[in-house]
Amino acid sequence: MTRSLQAVAYTRPSVLESAPGGRRLGLETSRGSTPTGIEDHPRFFTGFLTSPQVAAAGLLAVADVAAARYYQPRLRASLDPVVTGNGDRLRFESFSGCGGVYARLDVLAPGLDGDGIGHGTTNVDVNNPLREALSRVGTDDPLHLRVGPDEMTVTTAAGPVVEKKVPLPDRWLRGFAEAQVTAAGFDLRAELPAAEAVRFLRSLPRGTARGRRGGVQWVVPAGRGLRPTTRPVPGAVCLPGPDRLIALQRVLRHATALRVYGPPVSGDAALAGAWEAVLPGMRLTLTLSPDAARGFSGEGGVLDALATEEAAEDAELIAVLLAWEPRVDVGDLAAASGLPAERVRAALVRLGTSGRVGYDTAEAAYFHRELPYDAGRAERHNPRLRSALALVSAGAVALDGAVGTVTADDGHVHRVRDDAGTLSCSCLWWAKYRGGRGPCKHALAVRMVRRGARAGHGDGPAPAVAAAAGRHEEILETTVDGGEGQ
Repeated sequence: MTRSLQAVAYTRPSVLESAPGGRRLGLETSRGSTPTGIEDHPRFFTGFLTSPQVAAAGLLAVADVAAARYYQPRLRASLDPVVTGNGDRLRFESFSGCGGVYARLDVLAPGLDGDGIGHGTTNVDVNNPLREALSRVGTDDPLHLRVGPDEMTVTTAAGPVVEKKVPLPDRWLRGFAEAQVTAAGFDLRAELPAAEAVRFLRSLPRGTARGRRGGVQWVVPAGRGLRPTTRPVPGAVCLPGPDRLIALQRVLRHATALRVYGPPVSGDAALAGAWEAVLPGMRLTLTLSPDAARGFSGEGGVLDALATEEAAEDAELIAVLLAWEPRVDVGDLAAASGLPAERVRAALVRLGTSGRVGYDTAEAAYFHRELPYDAGRAERHNPRLRSALALVSAGAVALDGAVGTVTADDGHVHRVRDDAGTLSCSCLWWAKYRGGRGPCKHALAVRMVRRGARAGHGDGPAPAVAAAAGRHEEILETTVDGGEGQ
């Protein structure tokens, strides 16, 4: 698996301290993106939390996911949550070390009482002493929140800097990209009142070390609650690895409702889903991959957007229009950019690969953020994309009507057929997943050449596609997790 070291520096550790009239929670920020550019320690908010105990539990839940591996749990994981200020709310996000659970706490305007909320994205320090202190926040404890450095500390150069070297898997960033594409296909399937939510979550079976028990599980709405079902009937939601919902236990007694989101059921294949605890002034959402042993990073939902230069050009235009909005409306962006809605969505998918947009299932809308990492990493380190670009660059693709022939390096010939815009392939990847995890490298290469041939009116790939292949040649030998390379 490709990994890199990300330096995360804070002016001091985050702390929860006693103060006259209550407690003061100081969340320290690292280097991050803001509307005025990169800042070393941006400040997003100073004020009170209207539901301090609930907010403390929600922050701990996000930190729990960042420190957890639900698959192969004996391996350690520890990443600092990401915080985004969107002007009317704060979003705290994390991804599990195994890549299969995405957590987000949205602290909305009713949950905050203080100065205006800033705009930008950075990491926030949640250390072990802070976790212990947050767990002791009581119902009647007033809690003052500061996200960012204290101004007096900023003006002095004497304070210590706490720096962490975080081994960041590249699949973690790819997981953010794939999770927002997956969530964009969800609809609300059920909403449980508080009592039913507690009853259901506490009734879930405990899984094995692999996070599964008895194969794929499904639940279906029944009255005011949910009941298990042995097969994916219409309206059902997949629940792979119930143990991965354990972070919801942190906030369960504060929840007013539980909302469940999922895609339409088609066949027997396992599906992703989102579970949202509705809290006073905030929401905590856990999005689960289709299998506890299967991270979001290999789902392949972003590959089509990465494979076309048109989406790259559109993404540059759309990026200028995002403006840190908490709710990004596709129709408004289409009107402002002059692009069709389909191209706007493709551009948003591409922006998601560098962490620049996320998706909020509760509002069925994208939102703007800027992860403080290399913008091209997800694209460069995607095994199938690199392999497809190498095939195109080597001239391994030949077109004959609706059939594309791809000759691999080992001499094997794969045939890709186009059936009304859906590509199928004769390779083992297609036989195993049937398109359920995005196109294989052969179908992706054929799609690139088809687009290039139309653009260049010739037999080979268009100059833009060839140039893209050239830009990736230097990293084709990168070692990656072998499960995603087809």
